[in-house]
Amino acid sequence: MDGEYTNNSPRPHKPKPFAPADFEVFAGGVDPSRVSEAAHMAAHALVHHGRDAEDPDVTRRLVELADQQGLEAIAEMWAESPARSLPGALWRLYALRAATQQNPERIAAYFASGKEVAQVSKVVAGVAEPPGATEMTTMANTILSGAFEGEFDVALERFAAFCRVVALGQANHADDAELANGPHASKLTRNSHQLIKTAEDLEHAAASWRRGELD
Repeated sequence: MDGEYTNNSPRPHKPKPFAPADFEVFAGGVDPSRVSEAAHMAAHALVHHGRDAEDPDVTRRLVELADQQGLEAIAEMWAESPARSLPGALWRLYALRAATQQNPERIAAYFASGKEVAQVSKVVAGVAEPPGATEMTTMANTILSGAFEGEFDVALERFAAFCRVVALGQANHADDAELANGPHASKLTRNSHQLIKTAEDLEHAAASWRRGELD
């Protein structure tokens, strides 16, 4: 009967939409000793398909992949890949974009706090002034688009620079909150350290890509 499923009929599966509350869920990541061949094949196919297409609609669909399929679906493929691998780098790009979309006001506040100290990283990240919530979202979309239609290593370095500015802002907020809210300050400090590690991983991945060694 139309609209009904028998016990033997496969039920359609749609990944549950998932949006991160903050960067700490993703920063750093897990580096298991073995990464599945499927994760690497999927990452290579996605990057090279996007770069070969030269079609803005294809780029937009790739950027919005996690929006359409759910971030959990991306995580199943890449979240446990080594940070300094192609699937690991892609995971971080999607996760950072998702975290920025989830709470752009908070990320904007961190970026604004860190940008005066991290002048070079601010320029590399390329966020418009003043860095508000809209600018954060636009920046994240633009960087991820660049991974598929521009230079992949540049996209990695831009998100790395963004991480460094936000990390400095988190550290500044931690200093301000230390007396009034010690646990919150400690959490911000941990997040800042994790984001610096993520930035280092993305920078390493960018260098590997330029050498033709990012797999």
